[in-house]
Amino acid sequence: MVSNRAYVASGAGVAGVSESVNVLLVEDDTVIRRAVGLVLERYGYTVTSAEDGLTGLDLFRAGGHDLLLLDVMLPGLDGIGLCRRVRETSSVPILMMSARGDAIDVVGGLEAGADDYVVKPVEPSVLLARIRALLRRATFTRAEPAPEPAVVGHQVLTFGDLTLDTEGLEARVAGEPVALTPTELRLLLEFAAHPGTVLERQRLLRDVWDYGWDGDSRVVDLCVQRLRKKIGAERIETVRGFGYKLVR
Repeated sequence: MVSNRAYVASGAGVAGVSESVNVLLVEDDTVIRRAVGLVLERYGYTVTSAEDGLTGLDLFRAGGHDLLLLDVMLPGLDGIGLCRRVRETSSVPILMMSARGDAIDVVGGLEAGADDYVVKPVEPSVLLARIRALLRRATFTRAEPAPEPAVVGHQVLTFGDLTLDTEGLEARVAGEPVALTPTELRLLLEFAAHPGTVLERQRLLRDVWDYGWDGDSRVVDLCVQRLRKKIGAERIETVRGFGYKLVR
């Protein structure tokens, strides 16, 4: 079962971080690893580093990380495999790093459960913006288990056998709770706020991923794909050339 612990730290959305956010950085290139680590530490993040996937997995299992920053190409256990292993037990935000031209690896990382990706070499401002967006998104997940949908005062939306408790932040299919990552949950909430309405990919990138610029629509497509596997493929309909809509 995937943990729905809240990966939240105050100050994550500003230039400096008032309370430390713990980032696990897994990158085999020593120069890049040190450079990225220095940038993050300069802005108040606490960084734990690893140079291979197996060491990164051990550090992750030791706990205490608010966000994972993973290179795709890693020795021992690659970034995609590491992402899959993490997603078996955790909904911690994951940002993948890919070299230019590694389109297949980017798709593989997103399919494995990564929330977003950046292309190396990446400008520090872009990297920091993506990290802050992921941390803001993660605030939608609470530390405590959500109450039962039947609790009075909670708004529970129903779409066939799918129910969504918008206050308890819990989705259920046929009465069974569904473990969602913060990004998947926020995407579902966005669809639920506009049932039957076609939402364009760029709108979803803006409203769910917090992009202030045009982003890669594959991020949306693959998150929708993961969400469909969890709530039912028939629940989210593709409107070719436009976007997606939640079926009432």
